Amino acid sequence: MIDVHRLKILREVSAQGSFAKAAASLLLTPSAVSQQVAALERSLGRPVVERSTRGVTLTESGRVLVEAAETVAAELAAAQERIDRLAEGRTGTLSVATFTSAGQALLPPALIALNASYPDVELTVTEAEPEDAAELVRSGRADLGLTYHFGHAPATPRLTLVPLMNEQIWLVLPQGHRLAGRRAVRIAELADERWIDGCGAAGAPLARASGMAGFQPSVVCTSTDYLFTQSLVEAGVGFALIPRIALATHRAGLAFVPLEHPRPTRHIGVVTARRRWAQPLVDALLAALREAVHTIAPDPRDG
Repeated sequence: MIDVHRLKILREVSAQGSFAKAAASLLLTPSAVSQQVAALERSLGRPVVERSTRGVTLTESGRVLVEAAETVAAELAAAQERIDRLAEGRTGTLSVATFTSAGQALLPPALIALNASYPDVELTVTEAEPEDAAELVRSGRADLGLTYHFGHAPATPRLTLVPLMNEQIWLVLPQGHRLAGRRAVRIAELADERWIDGCGAAGAPLARASGMAGFQPSVVCTSTDYLFTQSLVEAGVGFALIPRIALATHRAGLAFVPLEHPRPTRHIGVVTARRRWAQPLVDALLAALREAVHTIAPDPRDG
């Protein structure tokens, strides 16, 4: 039988990269940490770490154990949270992690529908980028996470990824620009233009589109705020590529033009934890999010 306490110690050793740092984090001595890891290795009959003067690294067996340790820790955290809710009489609680544009366009109508069916639900919403949202769900600190990706779906260990919608990336430019009335634009036509790009994952549309067209875009500003980006476009600072649900269709000074193929697509999904008990509020919100997708007009010029 694998000792859960030793699993916790190995998990911390993996996170910190050394016995000394793990010991400091766990309020133990380095000797105690080393002894517990050695005892774990004896019980398995296999080494779980490789020791060197530069610290410790996991063996393949160690990596398997740390993955198991993370699963156990998440399950225990979720169970503790559930028990706390029961003890306090808070059976109707739901924690959601979401990236900004989904929180603005998809989440509000879904939460309205959820509140209609569960008027006493206690909601907590956390703004988080996709990787952070997945980690919040994995650790039990969120019940559901709205995420997105470009290209192939990322691996989501111990989580279930439910596809929600695929949204087109639109070219945003000032209303009076010569290309504003076009039915579609090839990204290669814009190789010499100035661009306002997103930071991190939000910058993937321009990187993918320009890469497919074989040019390096001239970026004059980067921002994680799509509304700020569109304000700069309206002011004539540059062009932008923005996902459908983040478009500010109420701004009369902007024009939206689709890109010709090949063009990047943003895939929005929901991550949930694989729990051993029913999650009726999670299921209800997921159903409401699916309905909310239908409220968004595919073409921003229609709504």
